[in-house]
Amino acid sequence: MTRKYTWLPSTLIFLLTTLSTPLFAHAQNVAVVNGAPIPSTRANALLEEFRRQGQPDTPELHSAVREELINREILMQEAARRGLPNRPEIKAQLAIAQQSVVIRALIEDFWQQKPSDAELRAAYLALTQKMGNKEYHLHHILLDNEAQAKELISKIKNGASFEELAKQYSKDPGSAKNGGDLDWAVPQTFVPEFAQSATRLKPGQITQQPVRTQFGWHIIRVDNTRALKAPPFEQIKPQLTQQIQQEKLQNFIDNLRAHAKIQ
Repeated sequence: MTRKYTWLPSTLIFLLTTLSTPLFAHAQNVAVVNGAPIPSTRANALLEEFRRQGQPDTPELHSAVREELINREILMQEAARRGLPNRPEIKAQLAIAQQSVVIRALIEDFWQQKPSDAELRAAYLALTQKMGNKEYHLHHILLDNEAQAKELISKIKNGASFEELAKQYSKDPGSAKNGGDLDWAVPQTFVPEFAQSATRLKPGQITQQPVRTQFGWHIIRVDNTRALKAPPFEQIKPQLTQQIQQEKLQNFIDNLRAHAKIQ
């Protein structure tokens, strides 16, 4: 909103800033335009939207919201006079907008159901077990075919630089420019075939045969390993909460769909 705020008398500003309830809470309407009332509930809903966006709740904002709603009502009345709300495409858009508002309210209502401490600790245990107790510093070269991968393995065994070959031939845009460096990671972050091959190697070793995955053919080198310490429960509790809530929400949607009659 680019409109300047209307400055209110200092006495009224003081009264407004000391109120614990919204400006429009005690008034049934914030204005009446050409006989059509603008309910205070609409103003409070718009205020809440601005608060979510980080706007400070000030008397100036309340005044600006009132002016905005008056302008909207004037424009809506003109649109109605022209018959725009009766157009099929407008009706369809209004229906979609209404759905969006109601669905968002449903999701926010569902989101109030916080997971229990037992659920969070069970998720934490599962996560730490999945992570394991070791992480690996890896390099790899990704190629399109097995023959070329075998050829490069032979070159590396004969003294060719793994990094230079990765820069020249690797098809992985994320690591090729860094000589195939994948940095430190837990094996579970990679596809199973890649992870299983990497964990069989000792530091300094490369795969003797190319490793095939859905991405192509890999030559893998383990540079080093180190013990992995899981982050404290309290540190990742917010992420676990969000993860569980998202899973529950997806299950909720799936269950509703499974019981719906769809023709």
